[in-house]
Amino acid sequence: MLLFGLLALLWQSQERILFQPPRFYESPVESGHVSYGASDGQPLAGFIVGDPQTASGVLLCFHGNADLAVWQLGWARSVEARVGYAVMLAEYRAYMSLGGTPTYLTTKLDALAAYDYLGSAFGVDHTRMAYFGHSLGSAVAAELAEVHRPRALLLQSPFSSARAMARLIVTPPIALLWRAISRIHFDTAQVVARLDVPVSVSHGKRDRIVPFRMGLEVYEAAKTKGELLVVEKAGHSDVAEVGGEEYWNWITAALRGRNK
Repeated sequence: MLLFGLLALLWQSQERILFQPPRFYESPVESGHVSYGASDGQPLAGFIVGDPQTASGVLLCFHGNADLAVWQLGWARSVEARVGYAVMLAEYRAYMSLGGTPTYLTTKLDALAAYDYLGSAFGVDHTRMAYFGHSLGSAVAAELAEVHRPRALLLQSPFSSARAMARLIVTPPIALLWRAISRIHFDTAQVVARLDVPVSVSHGKRDRIVPFRMGLEVYEAAKTKGELLVVEKAGHSDVAEVGGEEYWNWITAALRGRNK
């Protein structure tokens, strides 16, 4: 009975485990704030840094499960200044006071909405886009790449699959039944194995949330390998800060197409 109770609890709460919108305090609107909508009518928002119409390319970015697009503005400005790419920081429903309920299926709608917005508002198509994802966002970016092929896919601290992550956080009997009970089917390693897109991976060796070995698994699975960056002293959320110039060299090489 205890096992069935745990299974029922996991069935009901798996989205709350995966999606953890931080408490957001309304503040003056940042420059570059944009609004658009998903195909199911959900209002969405994001931030644009640089000019997507004149930049050498556009980097469409998806953040992790306990993050916010607005918190990535400093990083996005560095990308634009160093590489010459415009950046779009896409937000998920339920984050940043947007309302709605996030699920595995709605992340697909939200990612497609951001892609479509770049096309309708700025005339940017997939040939001028690269995708970036951190943690959960790496899975979102990879699945979008299956629908609209980018020029490059950059994954920071990616997990290999939702099933592999489940083995780390639930008891073995439940892990064995994960495929049957889960509504979350991210499998980044499997996706990149099918993509004819350069896949670049960065990962901190001290990552205690997504094990470093998962980043390596994703990179090794990639059909077309881009750049690999291992940051020895970085954890899950400080790869850019700890990596320093080595990190920015990784971003630059991945976006400018220097493939291995």
